[in-house]
Amino acid sequence: MSLLPHQLELLSPARDADIGIEAINHGADAIYIGGPAFGARATAGNDMRDLERLIKHAHRFGSRIFITLNTILRDDELEDARKMAWQIYEAGADALIIQDMGLLEIDLPPIQLHASTQTDIRTPEKARFLQDAGLSQIVLARELDLQQIEAIRAATDPSRTTIEFFVHGALCVAYSGQCFISHAHTGRSANRGDCNQACRLPYEVTDQSGRIIAHEKHVLSMKDNNQSDNLRALIDAGVRSFKIEGRYKDMGYVKNITAHYRKLLDEVIEEREFSDAPLARSSSGLTTLFFEPDPDQNFNREFTDYFVNGRKDDIGAFDTPKTPGRSIGWVTQVGDKWFELETADKDIELHNGDGLCYYDLQKELVGVHINRVECVHAKKGIWRAFPKNDISEFKDLRKGLEINRNRDMDWVRTLEKKSSERRIGMWADFKETANGFALTLTDEDGFVGAAEVEQEHQSATDAAKAEATLREQLGRFGATIFEAHDIALNVSEPWFVPASVLNQLRREAVASLETARAEGFVRLPRAVPVEPPVPFPEDTLTYLANVFNQKAHDFYVKHGVKVIDAAYESKEEEGEVSLMITKHCVRFSMSLCPKQAKGVIGVKGTIKAEPLQLINGKEKLTLRFDCKPCEMHVVGKMKRSVMNQHAKDMQEHPMQFYRTRPAPRTGV
Repeated sequence: MSLLPHQLELLSPARDADIGIEAINHGADAIYIGGPAFGARATAGNDMRDLERLIKHAHRFGSRIFITLNTILRDDELEDARKMAWQIYEAGADALIIQDMGLLEIDLPPIQLHASTQTDIRTPEKARFLQDAGLSQIVLARELDLQQIEAIRAATDPSRTTIEFFVHGALCVAYSGQCFISHAHTGRSANRGDCNQACRLPYEVTDQSGRIIAHEKHVLSMKDNNQSDNLRALIDAGVRSFKIEGRYKDMGYVKNITAHYRKLLDEVIEEREFSDAPLARSSSGLTTLFFEPDPDQNFNREFTDYFVNGRKDDIGAFDTPKTPGRSIGWVTQVGDKWFELETADKDIELHNGDGLCYYDLQKELVGVHINRVECVHAKKGIWRAFPKNDISEFKDLRKGLEINRNRDMDWVRTLEKKSSERRIGMWADFKETANGFALTLTDEDGFVGAAEVEQEHQSATDAAKAEATLREQLGRFGATIFEAHDIALNVSEPWFVPASVLNQLRREAVASLETARAEGFVRLPRAVPVEPPVPFPEDTLTYLANVFNQKAHDFYVKHGVKVIDAAYESKEEEGEVSLMITKHCVRFSMSLCPKQAKGVIGVKGTIKAEPLQLINGKEKLTLRFDCKPCEMHVVGKMKRSVMNQHAKDMQEHPMQFYRTRPAPRTGV
């Protein structure tokens, strides 16, 4: 397993090594990052030299690096994936995050394996199966509530498998791994890291009679996930790895959100220090922040805790997929090149370069990039803003309009500077030897570093000053990752020792301690699958299982599956199918749910869960409602243009992948 049952892991994203290093510095216990290829973010790959640099930095603190290899793979890609896995292992990475079960059937290195959220883990049976198949950490579906998480914990063994859960960031509206709209409409596959985010588009919603229920609403766009208030409940339910979404996000986001959750988790650990079930962080050191974390300062579509505490009707960001920011005041007058606003809080300061925004009369969010601001009246909070664009371009900008700020340049500049420091606590013991002096350093994990120097014992003329000098010179750990809790002077008298000698002794002892930590770092073990192979919970798999290579097929056969359809990307589902399965329900969000009949005049229960249509330009999708499990299916079919492009690609660059039907002849 990756964690002991009492350990908590803060798992942060990284687009590149530099962001990953800062995430470690801001308190991350582990980082997930794309390797050179095959990660579920097509443009977030990293070369091996950068990964090695990140791994080395993380391991100094006992933090872990998980590499994403979580796309579904064609047969002709498996060998490259195998080679990459070995490269990653040899570079020192701690785990691979995978979606494709075919990887379990090839010669992977003895690296720990984690189940991606793309494996769609919603049931105790699926979780137990993946544990028994050799996955040491499993990312549960974001849609689960506390009781469902508890049930999965009860069905699995905490000494074998760690439960991981997303606590912050953008939400895919579909169950992960169960969305094919992008592929059906554009040929770009979400399961292969190339989603076109059709869920963020505006749609017209119509009923079966063609009546418009909603016009130009982003009805598949979710607010952003924020579980800040639920961490204690999630811990009690069995979650041990707390994952922040955002492998495309910038440095400022990762610094801020990592620091935010580090602070919250440390509070919980401190609260339970003397309880019957104390908790601990899974890596070393303490983080000192030079700013106050604030999730509202980053891009967000407003926040929701989604389904953790049950279904709610306000989980959608239907008006805009953009970030609305925070309300700061209202417009007092509009000039030819400027507008004035009064802030609600008179302590608010505006800055050149700030981003402001407002909703026009159609409830569309309008962004206003500010070139320059002037304070007109500080006590009244009156500011004059000069936008980058002409005033005439801002639709419905008028007196009395509420103004939000979604980019605070002062905040941005704060996070562009050094904003944290992470240090490992240790104790220093300075003593005299027969021929000189010795320094022993013992850190919070029990690692020891030591150094000795030959130097004559010379009495000091001023004992108090000599002792102060010894403590000052020996305590200079500022350029290292260590911080001295205490410096013990085990000497018969406070000798005079030249500063250069003490500095040399300290540097050599620190180097010795770093070496001891590096040599003592233990790699995560690879779990051994249960033998004989345990049966998969189902004996029939549809295209929803994402089987795209023969090795994945062989894996499921080995685990008792009788019928295995090919992945949607194999182009065998030409008719209408479920292109997305989601826990979000448009009917519920619009108070049209038959179970509730909220806001409807008439007898409760007269509303039926009849299908609805989604229309965006020429694109049409059907919403069908499965009320027993309380799920919505977005139904459609693959475009002919996608099929034609695939046929052309196969002629020009033949690809090998799992099929259940004969391959069509080319050139006909």
